[in-house]
Amino acid sequence: MSNTDLAKNFRQLFEISPALDAASIEAVYRIRHEVYCRDLGWEPVREDGLESDAYDEQSVHCLLRKRDTGESVGCTRVILPHPDDPYRPLPFELSCSKVLDRTIADPATMDRRSIAEVSRLAVLNFRQRKGENITALSVSDGDFSRRDGVARFPFIPVSLYLSAIAIGQYLDIENLFVLTEPRLAKHFERIGFDIRPVGGSIEHRGTRIPSLLSSGNIVRDLRPAIKPLYAVIEESVREAFRKNNFELGNLSAPSA
Repeated sequence: MSNTDLAKNFRQLFEISPALDAASIEAVYRIRHEVYCRDLGWEPVREDGLESDAYDEQSVHCLLRKRDTGESVGCTRVILPHPDDPYRPLPFELSCSKVLDRTIADPATMDRRSIAEVSRLAVLNFRQRKGENITALSVSDGDFSRRDGVARFPFIPVSLYLSAIAIGQYLDIENLFVLTEPRLAKHFERIGFDIRPVGGSIEHRGTRIPSLLSSGNIVRDLRPAIKPLYAVIEESVREAFRKNNFELGNLSAPSA
């Protein structure tokens, strides 16, 4: 596969951008409800079919759609420090308070304008053939497994992580924290993600470790096959921000 194949195939199949209007944010919440509530049972099922929490109002959401139908298939969010209280802990600072290795990275002493947390990545497992049902899944080590001797490329989840990197770069956020499965972090390292464990493991919907993504280093060090894909995603993210005159001061999510 040439270096441009991933980008070309992605552009043909998908479109991705920050969710900056009420309809797009509702689509994000519906994906999350399908994955986190109905399929995985990690959150309670809600009558309105929307999964959201208190951190959404200080988040930039990203939505992945199928280009031919406009169908929403995946999402993630970048949680920023609270605009009125930047030192209010991000979720990982609470869940990992006892296991963070603050000699590696101490979010409490870092410039709060330089940090954020990537979370709530969710993907609907769709099939291309007409008539096949949509089911939900979460990202796991299996997305990088080999099938029939051929390595699988986790096209959709990687594109969502790249969208979070692009958002970080646009907003001058260098340090993106994420809770991830230990083996998943290793896989991301192999495609050029500068992802570093910054603490011990916790039990959070399985074994998770706090890790730190350097958005600038990732953009610099991505494998050649991934760089064109990132360029497509970065262009889409930047265009959406410019088109919507996005400003951090207007971060609060529109009502879905």
